[in-house]
Amino acid sequence: MLKTEIIHPPLLNALARCGHKTQILIADANYGFAGNVAEETEIIWLNLSAGTVAAPLLLEKILAVINVEKATMMAWPADVQNTIASEYGALLPGTCQMEYLEREAFYSRVKSPLTMLVIASGETRLFANVLLTVAPVITAQANPTKTL
Repeated sequence: MLKTEIIHPPLLNALARCGHKTQILIADANYGFAGNVAEETEIIWLNLSAGTVAAPLLLEKILAVINVEKATMMAWPADVQNTIASEYGALLPGTCQMEYLEREAFYSRVKSPLTMLVIASGETRLFANVLLTVAPVITAQANPTKTL
């Protein structure tokens, strides 16, 4: 049995193929998939209905499986109150850099060949897309002088 809370086989398979510096987009329900995802990028549809599956829940579960070194969000207008950004900030590790890009720059980054996976959520809040850059696996160094 797997010891991960993620039990969705295609999602586990896609996450396992994402290496250092690859990108994963958790997309909100408003994201324009037709023109803003590269043709070769895998899309996993978890947007059963509006509000399910919520993007912060996806982020929480994904962070339990992979390391993230950077998160990128689309910059939002000053008159929009973006509540999800602080939720993401609370979930992301303290070492994770947060970057904000203007709309077209964000779409260009997502269309990059580095974006291997897009996860369609049912998140209905505006400007809730978050692009994660995968960090290397950190392993403890074996102590060469230690004997068993």
